[in-house]
Amino acid sequence: MDTATSDFLLSLFSIVFLDLVLAGDNAIVIGLAARNLEASTQKKAIIYGTAGAVVLRIIATILVVWLLNIPWLMLIGGILLITIAYKLLTDENDQSDIKAGKSLGAAIRTIIVADAAMGLDNVLAVAGAAKHNNLLVIIGLLISVPIVVWGSTLFIKLIDRFPWIIYLGAAVLGYTASSMITGEKHFKVFFDTHPLVRYLFIAMVIVGVLTAGHLKKRASKVRREQVS
Repeated sequence: MDTATSDFLLSLFSIVFLDLVLAGDNAIVIGLAARNLEASTQKKAIIYGTAGAVVLRIIATILVVWLLNIPWLMLIGGILLITIAYKLLTDENDQSDIKAGKSLGAAIRTIIVADAAMGLDNVLAVAGAAKHNNLLVIIGLLISVPIVVWGSTLFIKLIDRFPWIIYLGAAVLGYTASSMITGEKHFKVFFDTHPLVRYLFIAMVIVGVLTAGHLKKRASKVRREQVS
């Protein structure tokens, strides 16, 4: 085996490893987005949503040099992810008046948008491991797809059995979002020199998402009881 082939395989292994390590957050958001669907449409939402997300991630990774020049990219992605975490936490698990087609489309859109927001760190890591080799980027991401799909399916089953996991999932999303914001290059120097402030900010975001979601769910429950 020549040196070029060895370097290619080593880089491919690194990319797949990074994808598997970083796939947990994405599996969570996929599972949360599809949890309200009927079992027959959950797999479709997961497969279509993941496919769309992977295509966008491949394009984003290939264009990573250009993406790094966009001001406030990490901040915008973090804020978007916070809103998605809140929405996923407060969604009602009531399928009585939800049309399957509309729900499937909504789940697919949520998966793609959330993955695009959450995938920024993944994109940067994969681009570094690929050393600007686009073929490595594509192969590595395609190999990781089955793992992400399997993980999200397992997460849906866990949610059905342990509903409190939804709060855990929202906390993970909040952590990811706040980490993205503190990683924004305009803020990075400040947070790196003030680590305590960084930890407090992350904690505030997580607690804020969970508290706001819990209060919204409780208010919705009170309204339903008043109507009934």
